[in-house]
Amino acid sequence: MDLLMSANIAQSVPQFHMVPNAPEPVATFSHAVEAGNFIHVTGQMPTYPGEPERPIPSGIEAQTHRVMANLQVVLAGLGLDWSNVVRAGAYLTDFEEDYARFNQIYSSYFPADRLPARTCIGVTALARGARVEVDLVAFRRLPR
Repeated sequence: MDLLMSANIAQSVPQFHMVPNAPEPVATFSHAVEAGNFIHVTGQMPTYPGEPERPIPSGIEAQTHRVMANLQVVLAGLGLDWSNVVRAGAYLTDFEEDYARFNQIYSSYFPADRLPARTCIGVTALARGARVEVDLVAFRRLPR
């Protein structure tokens, strides 16, 4: 089997990642799953890495920044950054009240000409009483 074929086979097997220094999961999941060129990052909560019992911050501003910081830890742990993100899913428990402020904070993490595709959904509840959760899909260019 040649090297290229071996690399293609390796890319077709999903890799399940737990990232050191990322927040402890609030349920049973991996921080990310890599399948080929795509990395699906589990939704992050506004929890503190290494302090799972610490109360989450109050308010949509503090929670959004905490969620984005947690996503950045996961991305960095996989050798990625915001420029690799191609899609995001956002979940807000108080959609009408929080949507505009969430958008301002969220968009500040991306260059204006490189905003990922996104869906933002109002939900009835999130784990730990959070007001916001965000998940991502990132793209990694594989070596040729």
